[in-house]
Amino acid sequence: MSANVCRMEVSLLKTVQFEIPGAVKGKGRPRVTKAGIAYTPKDTVQYENLVRLCYREKVGEYLEGQIRIEIDAYFPIPKSTSKYNRNQMILGFLRPTKKPDWDNIGKIICDSLNGVAYRDDAAVVSARFDKWYTNEEPKTIVTMVVIGEG
Repeated sequence: MSANVCRMEVSLLKTVQFEIPGAVKGKGRPRVTKAGIAYTPKDTVQYENLVRLCYREKVGEYLEGQIRIEIDAYFPIPKSTSKYNRNQMILGFLRPTKKPDWDNIGKIICDSLNGVAYRDDAAVVSARFDKWYTNEEPKTIVTMVVIGEG
């Protein structure tokens, strides 16, 4: 078998990026009423609407094809942090290990963009996620790259 058979060629067709201001949120679990009716928690619905709004305002176009998503979540540095640890956080040597979990953040963002940025989040074939500390306002930066036709 030649090396050419196993090589994957990736052509970048389009890259878009947008920012979601405010505290990072994760996808909340569905809740169930006493009558057995399931519903999505209010704060999850509000954050999903914010994600859609930010995408529409900054990008606004529909992506077709195979998509790679990159999510960088920036958390505020706790006020009680020592000067040494604060510097380590700003430099990226100390990273957030608190909730929300990376998969819940990715889930709420990808689900929010269904029907807005792409037909379905099944189009996302690759992902990268990072949590960082910031001494600025908390935010989430989302980059989507169309890496192939689909």
